[in-house]
Amino acid sequence: MTNVTQPRLHHLALTVTDLESSVQWYGEVFGVRPVLDVPHQGGVGRILADEDRQLMIALHHHDTNDGGLCKETVTGLDHAGFTVPTRADLERWQDHLESHGVVRAETADKPLTQSPIADEPYASVLVFRDQDNIQLELFAPATH
Repeated sequence: MTNVTQPRLHHLALTVTDLESSVQWYGEVFGVRPVLDVPHQGGVGRILADEDRQLMIALHHHDTNDGGLCKETVTGLDHAGFTVPTRADLERWQDHLESHGVVRAETADKPLTQSPIADEPYASVLVFRDQDNIQLELFAPATH
């Protein structure tokens, strides 16, 4: 890498079908709240952030959105990954997600489902999906 400052992720921007419903769900699940609306041609983005703005999620609605579900098998977002300190945190997240309508399933393969925690060599992983089928993952470092 040349002599440039290593960038850090500033925000995650997602296109959703129902802005108000998604604002409520992401707000409840991730503890973020609306801080700014950013109108753009053909729609609006709503910026959600936690109190110290360490986690920022931009939810976008486009007037031309056809209402279809997200698919990670097409070009674009595959998933967004977040980290938590321990596997015990993932276990608490399972209950937290369930309390917000994300049901436990064999696999997280449709909207508002979550998979069992997978203990991989690199991390323990909890996969879940929002109401638009956007895949989200929580990682806890592997303990060796």
